Amino acid sequence: MEGQSIREKYGFMFAQMAQVAHAAAEIDETNVFEQANPETRTFMDKLAGENLAEGSKIGCVENFEAFFDAIEGGKSGLILMEHYSNLDLPALTYLLEHSGSEKCAELSKRIIAIAGMKLNEESPMVRAFAESFTRVVIYPTRSLAKIADENERAAEEAKARKINLAAMKAMDKCKRAGNPILVFPSGTRYRPGKPETKRGLREIDSYLRLFDTMILVTINGLSLHIDPEHPDDMLADIIKPDAMVFTASPLYDCKSFRKEYMASLPETEADPKQRVIDHVMELFDAQHEAVEKTRA
Repeated sequence: MEGQSIREKYGFMFAQMAQVAHAAAEIDETNVFEQANPETRTFMDKLAGENLAEGSKIGCVENFEAFFDAIEGGKSGLILMEHYSNLDLPALTYLLEHSGSEKCAELSKRIIAIAGMKLNEESPMVRAFAESFTRVVIYPTRSLAKIADENERAAEEAKARKINLAAMKAMDKCKRAGNPILVFPSGTRYRPGKPETKRGLREIDSYLRLFDTMILVTINGLSLHIDPEHPDDMLADIIKPDAMVFTASPLYDCKSFRKEYMASLPETEADPKQRVIDHVMELFDAQHEAVEKTRA
């Protein structure tokens, strides 16, 4: 893939960010909540701004504003968003802030993302990248399947339970304080040719039970591409400016959405919770394709 890696183009910036970074290099149940670092955020806003080409925008601003109004009215808010790259959250918050809407700008300041431990523990540069945004850190349970040794897996399962219990408590505190929680339902970045990376996680069903209202946010356009030769090296991602459009669906009542879809399933359905999130991913696809047609 042609283009510079984010390490090549912005290595100097990450080195500067690392000097003012202070996020934990190892996550346990005591440090799952991480407040955004305004010093590193300045760098990330610059990076996002430089790589959002002309035509980048917030789509359906009125839906983002309605979501903000619902939160202001006391409802707990959930943002489910497609996930293509590590620039998704920086670009969303940047565009919300520069959308011309006061409500969207305020929303951008309140968003708290659910993030995997890897962003903290991968490397000092990746950690500085992630530290620019307030987040609740979780132990992704899908990573436990990769551990072959039974004793090691048992120890990691115990660690995961402690971290994720603390994360749920932190998330509950955040949502009660009027902060919308942003979740990537696939749990990982989509990889071309690997459809399993685009399947929604069954655990997302629990979020629908815990929140009042939600929007689905699709992303059209891509400024940061996973390097197929180094897919696990986040700093090897290829950066290419592109017009990115973040579009919000109308508001959904979480509990009604879940209840009504489950009621539509046959009684013989083996895993209704997975089917609910499969339906969410279908809605993502339909919305994404509709926006893409307007871009074309």
